[in-house]
Amino acid sequence: MNQKERMLAGLPYKAWLDGLRQENMANKLKIHEYNALSPDREDELEELIRRILGKAGKNIRIEQPFRCDYGKNIEVGDNFFANYNCVILDVAKVTIGNNVMLAPNVSIFTAGHPIHPSSRNSGYEYGMSIIIGDNVWIGGNVVINPGVTIGNNVVIGAGSIVTKDIPDNMIAVGSPCRVVREITEEDRKYYYKEREFDVEDYI
Repeated sequence: MNQKERMLAGLPYKAWLDGLRQENMANKLKIHEYNALSPDREDELEELIRRILGKAGKNIRIEQPFRCDYGKNIEVGDNFFANYNCVILDVAKVTIGNNVMLAPNVSIFTAGHPIHPSSRNSGYEYGMSIIIGDNVWIGGNVVINPGVTIGNNVVIGAGSIVTKDIPDNMIAVGSPCRVVREITEEDRKYYYKEREFDVEDYI
C-alpha cells in the first residue's frame, strides 16, 4: 500500500511521498487560477471549479477565495453554496449533500496529526472523512474537525467547533459544538428569532 492509498484509507501516511506533493501542487495551481479569475467570468469559474472538485451537482457556487488540498476528494450535491474564505483540507473524503450553505470562513478539516510529539515529529499524519447531510446551514467561522458526520436538516451556529457527530434536525452551537434543541414544524413560520414571515411563498 503506497502513501496515497494509506491516506485515503485513514491510515498514518507521509504527505510528500508517492506523488502526493505533485498532486497537491497541481491542485494549488488550479486553485490559484480560480481565485485569480474576475468574478464576472462566471462560466469559466463554474467550469474550473467542476474540474477541481471530485463530484459536483447542479447549481453550485463557491465564492472566491477558496482553498483545498486535492479537490478531487470533495463531493458536493445540488444547490451547494460556499461563501468567502472556505477552506477544505480534503486529504480524506468530504461528502456534502444537497441544499447545503456554508457561511464565510467555514473550515472543514479532514487532516490531523498525532498527539504525542515524538509521533507527530515522525512526519506521519492522517485524514478522517467528513460527511455533511442534506439541507444544512453552517454558520460563519465554523470549524469541522476530522471524522465528523453532520446529519440532515442541521443548523450549526456561527463560531462553533464541531468535534462530534450531530444528529438530524438539530440546532447545535458552541466550542465544542453541542446540540441546543431540535428543529420543529413551529420553526417554519419564523425567518429570524421571533420575527414571522410577512409573505406567503416561503414554503
